[in-house]
Amino acid sequence: MIAREILDVCRMNSLDHVSLTCLPADYHHHPEKIAPETDKAIRKARAEGYEHIFIGYADCGTGGMLDKVCAEHGVARIAGPHCFSFYIGNGAFEAAGDDYMTTFFVTDFLARHFETFLVKPLGLDRHPELRDMYFGAYDRLLFLAQTEDAGLTEKAREAAEFLGLAFERKFTGYGDLSPALQRADTMLEPPNS
Repeated sequence: MIAREILDVCRMNSLDHVSLTCLPADYHHHPEKIAPETDKAIRKARAEGYEHIFIGYADCGTGGMLDKVCAEHGVARIAGPHCFSFYIGNGAFEAAGDDYMTTFFVTDFLARHFETFLVKPLGLDRHPELRDMYFGAYDRLLFLAQTEDAGLTEKAREAAEFLGLAFERKFTGYGDLSPALQRADTMLEPPNS
């Protein structure tokens, strides 16, 4: 879900020696898959000669299981409970306390793939009556914009309308992702040739 953003941060910071391996975005629908699949990806990367690995996942609903995998392999991950937190900034997100309790977050990725990543997998295209069951506890959709893209803002606005939520937009840029990748840069290097 953050591959495009990682590639942008790497390009902007001349981190062209970074190799990116992605797991399927739909693991966010099944967070129990994230830790074991990350474990497999780390093992594969190590077998290919990579010594220094940084995990571009926050906890993402793994309930700490991803941290156990990272500890087992001696690798770090981006801090935070989820990407919404690190885009806002983990400190600011934590300081907000319950202010975001009834907020449904949308990132550039979710705005771009709302139909295929949210509507269809949740069955809202076939059963629109489920909308209030899934989203009735939310009162607003907060679009956390990583880029200045009017088309994505409009898509996020349409998503809010579809969900029956008030729309707000907050430009976050890449939040804590950029400094995390820059700090990790000292650990990241290509495999031994």
